[in-house]
Amino acid sequence: MKKFTRKALGLGAVALLAVGLAACGNDDEKGNDKNETGGDTTKSVGESVDYKITGIDPGAGIMEATGKAIEEYDLSEWDLTTGSGAAMTASLKKAYDKEEPIIVTGWSPHWKFTEYDLKYLEDPKGVYGGEEEIHTIARNGLKEDMPEAYQILKQFKWTQDDMGEIMVAIHDGEKAEVAAQNWLDANEEKATAWTEGVEKVDGDEIKLAYVAWDSAIASHNVIKIVLADMGYDVTLTQVEAGPMWTAVADGSADAALAAWLPVTHKTYADKFEGDFEDVGISIEGVKIGLVVPEYMDITSIEDLK
Repeated sequence: MKKFTRKALGLGAVALLAVGLAACGNDDEKGNDKNETGGDTTKSVGESVDYKITGIDPGAGIMEATGKAIEEYDLSEWDLTTGSGAAMTASLKKAYDKEEPIIVTGWSPHWKFTEYDLKYLEDPKGVYGGEEEIHTIARNGLKEDMPEAYQILKQFKWTQDDMGEIMVAIHDGEKAEVAAQNWLDANEEKATAWTEGVEKVDGDEIKLAYVAWDSAIASHNVIKIVLADMGYDVTLTQVEAGPMWTAVADGSADAALAAWLPVTHKTYADKFEGDFEDVGISIEGVKIGLVVPEYMDITSIEDLK
C-alpha cells in the first residue's frame, strides 16, 4: 500500500485533492471492488467462475455424482467440464496461484490437499454420500486360479497417509515405480503382512487394471512390486473407470485395486453384479465431492445457486 506524506497545502489545493480522492474512491467502488479471491464482489459465485465446475474424465464415478448434484441442487445454469485428473489439477494450480475462484471435482486421498489449502463444499442433500472405501475387486475364479495372488490382494490394507506419501513423491517429480519402491523400503513390515502365509510362484502372469487417479497409480505400483517379489509377472493397464470394471467382469483383467464404493462406482458395481468378486477393503474413510480453495467465501453446494 502506498504511503502518502501530508504536506502543508493551500485551501484550493486541499479542495482539489479532496475531489480527486473522492473520484478515485468512486471508481474503486464502481469498477474495482475486489474481494480477497480476486473476484468482483458484485458478482455471484457462479458469475465469478463462469458457471463452470472443472471435472475429470467423463467415465469417472465422481462425474456421474456431480451430474446428479447439478440436478438435485437445481444448478441448471452450470456446466461440468470434462478432461483428465492432470488437467483438473493444472487448472486448480493456475487459479490458486492467482487467488482466483475455481470449483473442481475432488477426492481424497490426493496430493492437492497437501499442496494447497482446500475445502470440500458441504453436501446437505447427501448426493456424494459420506465416507467411502477403496475396494479391491477380482474376476470370478481368481481365488481358485491364483490362490497366492488372491491372498495377497485380500491382505492388502494400508492408510491414507501411506498412500499420500507416494502420491506426494510422484507429484514432486519421482517416477511412480521409484516412489513405490522407496515407500516399501521404508515400510517393510507392511509388505510382510500382505504376503504373510503366501508361497512364492514361478513367473505366473497376472493382469491389473487401474484408472489414472493418483491414488490408483500409487496403490497399483506398490502392489506390482510386491507381487513381482513373490514371483509374479505383473502387467498394469491404465484405463478409465468403465473399462476397468468391464475388464475385471469379462476376465481380461484379473483384478483392480481402485473400486470406490458405495457411491462413486455404484453404477458399475450394480451393472456387473455377479460378474466380479469384492475381495476386500484396502483403505477406509476416503471421500469425494466439490472442492474449492479456502480463500473462497462459500461453504456449501447450496451457495452455488
